[in-house]
Amino acid sequence: MVWEARKLVRAARSGTLATVAQGQPFASLVTPATAPDLSLLLLLSDLSEHTRHLRDDPRCSVLVVGTAESANPQTTPRLTLTGRAAPTDDPALRARYLAVHPYAVLYADFADFHLWRVRVEATLYVGGFGRAARPGADELVPEPAAVQAVAEAEAALVVHCNQDHRDVPARIAKEPGDWRLVAVDVDGCDLGSGERVRRIHWSAPAVGAADVWRELGG
Repeated sequence: MVWEARKLVRAARSGTLATVAQGQPFASLVTPATAPDLSLLLLLSDLSEHTRHLRDDPRCSVLVVGTAESANPQTTPRLTLTGRAAPTDDPALRARYLAVHPYAVLYADFADFHLWRVRVEATLYVGGFGRAARPGADELVPEPAAVQAVAEAEAALVVHCNQDHRDVPARIAKEPGDWRLVAVDVDGCDLGSGERVRRIHWSAPAVGAADVWRELGG
C-alpha cells in the first residue's frame, strides 16, 4: 500500500488542512504540492485563519483523496498525513510548488503569501472500503540517497527533455497540448501545458537519473 499512498499524495492538487485553535479543530481547503522528500508544500496567506493557527501551533494534518471506484464514496482512496508545519524560503521548493500550480504565480509574490512545509510524522492510508494501513513516516518517505540523486539531476533532465526531446512530454501526456516536463522526483514527473498539469507515475521508484530517463522512454 505504501507505493499507492505515495502516488496518491504526489498527484494531489487539492486537500483538506486540519489545524487547531484553542483546542478546537478547524478544516480548510488547500492546494498542496510535494517536495522531493515527500514533505507537503502549501502556499498560504497570512490573512487566512489556518495560517494564524499554524503560527500558534504548528501541529496539523492534511487529507488528500483520489477517485472513488464506485458510487459508494467509501471506495475512495485517501491519505491523511500528520506533521508540523513551518515557513520556508527555499527557492527550489517555491519553484516546485509553482511548477504544479502555475496559476499561483498571480499571487505568489504578494507580501502576505508564504510557502509552508509540512514534514510527515504519521500517516493513515485507506485504499478503499475495508483497506486501511498506517505506514510509518520512515516507510512512506523515499530513500534519502535516491531523493538527492534525482534532485541533483532534475534541472539537467528537464532542460534536456524540453530542448532535445520535445516528443517525449507530448507522447506520455496522451492528450493535446504544448506539453513540457516541469518537475521530476523519485516517484514520477509533472508535465505542464499552460495552466494544465498532469502527473505521470513511474512504474517503480527511481534511484537516479538513469532510471528517470528510462521511465521517460528517452
